[in-house]
Amino acid sequence: MTISLIGAGYGRTGTLSLKSALETLGYNKCHHMIEVIRNPGEPEKWLQAIDAKTVNWESLLEGYKATVDWPACHFYQELADYYPKAKVLLSIRDPLEWFESMSATTLGVIRKRMQASSAGQPKNLGIELVVNAALSGEIDDAEHAIRMFNQHTKEVVDTIDPDRLLTYNVREGWEPLCQFLDKPVPDTAFPRVNSRDEFEEIFFGSSLKKN
Repeated sequence: MTISLIGAGYGRTGTLSLKSALETLGYNKCHHMIEVIRNPGEPEKWLQAIDAKTVNWESLLEGYKATVDWPACHFYQELADYYPKAKVLLSIRDPLEWFESMSATTLGVIRKRMQASSAGQPKNLGIELVVNAALSGEIDDAEHAIRMFNQHTKEVVDTIDPDRLLTYNVREGWEPLCQFLDKPVPDTAFPRVNSRDEFEEIFFGSSLKKN
Protein backbone atom coordinates (compact mmCIF):
# COMPACT_ATOMS: atom_id res chain seq x y z
CA MET A 1 0.00 0.00 0.00
CA THR A 2 1.27 3.48 -0.85
CA ILE A 3 0.18 7.05 -0.17
CA SER A 4 -1.77 8.43 -3.13
CA LEU A 5 -3.16 11.60 -1.53
CA ILE A 6 -1.26 14.01 0.70
CA GLY A 7 -3.12 16.55 2.84
CA ALA A 8 -1.14 19.78 3.16
CA GLY A 9 -3.77 21.76 5.08
CA TYR A 10 -3.48 22.54 8.77
CA GLY A 11 -5.84 21.09 11.36
CA ARG A 12 -9.18 22.84 11.89
CA THR A 13 -9.71 23.19 8.14
CA GLY A 14 -12.29 20.42 8.08
CA THR A 15 -9.69 17.68 8.17
CA LEU A 16 -11.72 15.13 10.14
CA SER A 17 -14.61 15.63 7.73
CA LEU A 18 -12.08 15.16 4.94
CA LYS A 19 -10.77 11.97 6.50
CA SER A 20 -14.31 10.57 6.51
CA ALA A 21 -14.96 11.79 2.96
CA LEU A 22 -11.73 10.34 1.60
CA GLU A 23 -12.37 6.99 3.25
CA THR A 24 -15.84 7.00 1.68
CA LEU A 25 -14.12 7.53 -1.68
CA GLY A 26 -11.87 4.52 -1.13
CA TYR A 27 -8.81 6.04 0.52
CA ASN A 28 -8.94 3.64 3.42
CA LYS A 29 -7.29 4.37 5.73
CA CYS A 30 -6.60 8.10 5.89
CA HIS A 31 -4.09 9.25 8.51
CA HIS A 32 -5.14 12.08 10.83
CA MET A 33 -4.00 13.38 14.21
CA ILE A 34 -6.76 11.33 15.79
CA GLU A 35 -4.74 8.21 14.92
CA VAL A 36 -1.76 9.62 16.81
CA ILE A 37 -3.86 10.36 19.89
CA ARG A 38 -5.50 6.94 19.95
CA ASN A 39 -2.52 4.73 19.05
CA PRO A 40 0.23 4.31 21.65
CA GLY A 41 3.71 4.89 20.31
CA GLU A 42 2.68 7.09 17.38
CA PRO A 43 3.62 10.44 18.99
CA GLU A 44 7.15 9.19 19.60
CA LYS A 45 7.52 7.99 15.99
CA TRP A 46 6.45 11.36 14.61
CA LEU A 47 8.66 13.25 17.04
CA GLN A 48 11.60 11.22 15.77
CA ALA A 49 10.64 12.12 12.20
CA ILE A 50 10.94 15.85 12.95
CA ASP A 51 14.66 15.63 13.64
CA ALA A 52 15.53 12.69 11.40
CA LYS A 53 17.70 13.24 8.31
CA THR A 54 15.71 10.57 6.50
CA VAL A 55 12.33 9.06 7.34
CA ASN A 56 11.06 5.59 6.44
CA TRP A 57 7.68 6.80 5.23
CA GLU A 58 6.60 3.31 4.15
CA SER A 59 6.96 2.15 7.72
CA LEU A 60 5.57 5.25 9.42
CA LEU A 61 2.47 5.34 7.21
CA GLU A 62 2.04 1.60 6.75
CA GLY A 63 -1.59 0.72 6.10
CA TYR A 64 -2.62 4.20 4.96
CA LYS A 65 -3.57 5.48 1.52
CA ALA A 66 -3.96 9.16 2.36
CA THR A 67 -3.02 11.76 4.95
CA VAL A 68 -4.68 14.91 6.30
CA ASP A 69 -4.10 17.17 9.30
CA TRP A 70 -1.07 17.22 11.57
CA PRO A 71 1.41 15.63 11.90
CA ALA A 72 1.63 14.65 8.22
CA CYS A 73 0.80 18.12 6.87
CA HIS A 74 4.02 19.38 8.47
CA PHE A 75 5.87 17.01 6.13
CA TYR A 76 3.81 17.70 3.00
CA GLN A 77 6.85 18.62 0.90
CA GLU A 78 8.86 15.59 1.96
CA LEU A 79 5.85 13.36 1.30
CA ALA A 80 5.20 14.98 -2.08
CA ASP A 81 8.81 14.31 -3.05
CA TYR A 82 8.76 10.74 -1.75
CA TYR A 83 5.41 9.94 -3.41
CA PRO A 84 5.72 11.81 -6.74
CA LYS A 85 2.53 10.29 -8.15
CA ALA A 86 0.42 11.32 -5.14
CA LYS A 87 -1.96 14.23 -5.45
CA VAL A 88 -1.83 17.04 -2.88
CA LEU A 89 -4.91 18.46 -1.18
CA LEU A 90 -4.61 21.86 0.52
CA SER A 91 -7.61 22.31 2.79
CA ILE A 92 -8.29 25.94 3.69
CA ARG A 93 -10.91 28.12 5.35
CA ASP A 94 -11.34 31.77 6.28
CA PRO A 95 -8.12 32.52 8.25
CA LEU A 96 -9.85 34.36 11.10
CA GLU A 97 -12.42 31.58 11.46
CA TRP A 98 -9.52 29.12 11.44
CA PHE A 99 -7.71 30.87 14.28
CA GLU A 100 -10.87 31.22 16.36
CA SER A 101 -11.57 27.51 15.91
CA MET A 102 -7.96 26.61 16.70
CA SER A 103 -7.96 28.78 19.80
CA ALA A 104 -11.14 27.18 21.13
CA THR A 105 -10.02 23.60 20.48
CA THR A 106 -6.49 22.48 19.61
CA LEU A 107 -4.71 25.43 21.20
CA GLY A 108 -6.88 25.12 24.30
CA VAL A 109 -5.56 21.59 24.83
CA ILE A 110 -2.00 22.69 24.08
CA ARG A 111 -2.23 25.60 26.53
CA LYS A 112 -3.17 23.18 29.30
CA ARG A 113 -0.22 20.97 28.39
CA MET A 114 2.16 23.94 28.37
CA GLN A 115 0.92 25.15 31.76
CA ALA A 116 1.39 21.70 33.26
CA SER A 117 4.79 21.06 31.69
CA SER A 118 8.03 21.33 33.60
CA ALA A 119 11.71 21.21 32.78
CA GLY A 120 12.96 17.79 31.78
CA GLN A 121 9.67 16.49 30.40
CA PRO A 122 9.71 14.74 27.00
CA LYS A 123 8.85 16.79 23.93
CA ASN A 124 5.18 17.06 23.05
CA LEU A 125 4.15 16.54 19.41
CA GLY A 126 1.45 19.20 19.44
CA ILE A 127 3.77 21.80 20.90
CA GLU A 128 6.54 20.95 18.43
CA LEU A 129 4.37 20.99 15.30
CA VAL A 130 1.64 23.51 16.10
CA VAL A 131 3.24 25.96 18.51
CA ASN A 132 6.85 25.91 17.35
CA ALA A 133 6.68 24.97 13.66
CA ALA A 134 3.33 26.31 12.46
CA LEU A 135 3.01 29.37 14.71
CA SER A 136 6.65 30.17 15.51
CA GLY A 137 6.04 29.99 19.25
CA GLU A 138 3.16 32.51 19.47
CA ILE A 139 -0.32 31.06 19.97
CA ASP A 140 -2.32 33.97 21.37
CA ASP A 141 -1.79 36.66 18.72
CA ALA A 142 -4.52 36.36 16.09
CA GLU A 143 -2.78 38.60 13.55
CA HIS A 144 0.41 36.58 13.83
CA ALA A 145 -1.45 33.25 13.52
CA ILE A 146 -3.37 34.43 10.47
CA ARG A 147 -0.15 35.63 8.87
CA MET A 148 1.45 32.22 9.47
CA PHE A 149 -1.64 30.43 8.11
CA ASN A 150 -1.60 32.53 4.95
CA GLN A 151 2.14 32.03 4.60
CA HIS A 152 1.67 28.26 4.73
CA THR A 153 -1.07 28.41 2.12
CA LYS A 154 1.13 30.48 -0.21
CA GLU A 155 4.08 28.16 0.36
CA VAL A 156 2.08 25.10 -0.66
CA VAL A 157 0.66 26.81 -3.74
CA ASP A 158 4.10 28.06 -4.76
CA THR A 159 5.94 24.78 -4.28
CA ILE A 160 3.53 22.07 -5.45
CA ASP A 161 2.97 21.51 -9.15
CA PRO A 162 -0.50 22.95 -9.90
CA ASP A 163 -1.36 19.85 -11.93
CA ARG A 164 -1.30 17.75 -8.76
CA LEU A 165 -2.75 20.32 -6.30
CA LEU A 166 -6.29 21.15 -5.21
CA THR A 167 -6.90 24.11 -2.90
CA TYR A 168 -10.18 23.22 -1.28
CA ASN A 169 -12.73 24.33 1.31
CA VAL A 170 -14.90 21.53 2.70
CA ARG A 171 -17.92 23.80 2.30
CA GLU A 172 -17.58 23.18 -1.44
CA GLY A 173 -18.77 19.60 -0.90
CA TRP A 174 -18.19 16.54 -3.02
CA GLU A 175 -18.01 17.90 -6.57
CA PRO A 176 -14.58 19.62 -6.74
CA LEU A 177 -13.01 16.93 -4.57
CA CYS A 178 -14.36 14.07 -6.67
CA GLN A 179 -13.44 15.81 -9.91
CA PHE A 180 -9.87 16.28 -8.66
CA LEU A 181 -9.61 12.65 -7.59
CA ASP A 182 -11.49 11.27 -10.60
CA LYS A 183 -14.07 9.62 -8.36
CA PRO A 184 -17.87 9.42 -8.76
CA VAL A 185 -19.85 11.70 -6.48
CA PRO A 186 -21.41 9.64 -3.65
CA ASP A 187 -25.16 9.63 -3.09
CA THR A 188 -24.60 10.48 0.59
CA ALA A 189 -24.21 13.94 2.10
CA PHE A 190 -20.69 15.25 2.57
CA PRO A 191 -19.48 14.41 6.10
CA ARG A 192 -19.65 17.17 8.71
CA VAL A 193 -17.80 16.13 11.85
CA ASN A 194 -15.63 17.64 14.57
CA SER A 195 -17.32 20.93 15.30
CA ARG A 196 -16.02 22.90 18.28
CA ASP A 197 -18.68 21.35 20.50
CA GLU A 198 -17.69 17.84 19.39
CA PHE A 199 -13.93 18.31 19.62
CA GLU A 200 -13.15 17.12 23.16
CA GLU A 201 -15.54 14.16 23.00
CA ILE A 202 -14.21 12.97 19.63
CA PHE A 203 -10.55 13.23 20.54
CA PHE A 204 -10.49 12.64 24.28
CA GLY A 205 -13.85 11.20 25.33
CA SER A 206 -14.56 12.12 28.92
CA SER A 207 -10.90 12.69 29.79
CA LEU A 208 -11.27 16.45 29.39
CA LYS A 209 -13.98 18.56 30.95
CA LYS A 210 -15.61 21.25 28.88
CA ASN A 211 -14.85 24.80 30.01
